[in-house]
Amino acid sequence: MSNTIKPRILITGASGQVGGKTIDFLLSNTDIEIVAAVRTAEKAAPFKAKGIATVILDYDDESTHMAAFKNIDRILMVTAYTVDMLRQSKALLDNAKKAGVKHIVHLGACGPDDTSIGHWAWHQFVERYIEWAGFSYTHLRPQDFMQNLLAYGGKGAIENGVLHHYVADARMSWVDIDNVAEAAAITLTHPEIHAGKTYRLGYDAKNFNEIATLMTSIVGKPFRYEALSPEVFLQSMIESGAEMAYMGCVYDHWKRYAAGTIPGADDTFDTFYEITGKQPTKWADFIEKHKSELDY
Repeated sequence: MSNTIKPRILITGASGQVGGKTIDFLLSNTDIEIVAAVRTAEKAAPFKAKGIATVILDYDDESTHMAAFKNIDRILMVTAYTVDMLRQSKALLDNAKKAGVKHIVHLGACGPDDTSIGHWAWHQFVERYIEWAGFSYTHLRPQDFMQNLLAYGGKGAIENGVLHHYVADARMSWVDIDNVAEAAAITLTHPEIHAGKTYRLGYDAKNFNEIATLMTSIVGKPFRYEALSPEVFLQSMIESGAEMAYMGCVYDHWKRYAAGTIPGADDTFDTFYEITGKQPTKWADFIEKHKSELDY
């Protein structure tokens, strides 16, 4: 029997899409131990049912940090969509450093290093803090998620074949969350290969009219795009009581997409093949995979 100690990988955001799918990709790897971070005992139940270890971790409660990080070697760090992500990330990283965590895979946001989009830049401040603190690291910067066309903000994004968005005719770079999760799983498993790397994850550039045309062809029912003013988004966020420091940044970047003033908004990359040795999901693949969900 081997006495080798397996690396323990903590997945924050385990109940979310990226964290949950990352766990799915890691489950077959017997050379590591997975630990799912959850905020409550109730949220731990589905993971325990699969035989996955859990810890209670609340970004806002530092008293939970050190116990959650005990004997953890690597962390997938997923933050919330509020300005509090900056304060929360610093506290989490400070405590992870004290606990002896070695490698951080950080789920960031789009953009080159010189981005001036507010919430994208916040993620880059977190990246710099990770580096300054002396962790081994891999930074993941996904572009817009294809899954946002299935649902966004808890609501269906397409109604009776009509796609609505706030970016006029802008071409955007897109990534399937499955590809993001697989990249996260591999970079967590092999930090010796991926340490010190920043990977931008965007693999198919299309505007909404092009996406609607593809959906019509593949699903076999008509789809069309109707652009909405970014002001509609802003008002809906205000009315819903959303945290406006963050959503104000989102509103601003929708306006800049629509105006065509985000440099490289439709840039695509070869990073998925670099990380996995496989080709990434393109829009036609994604629509085929989710055909039943898109049917109406």
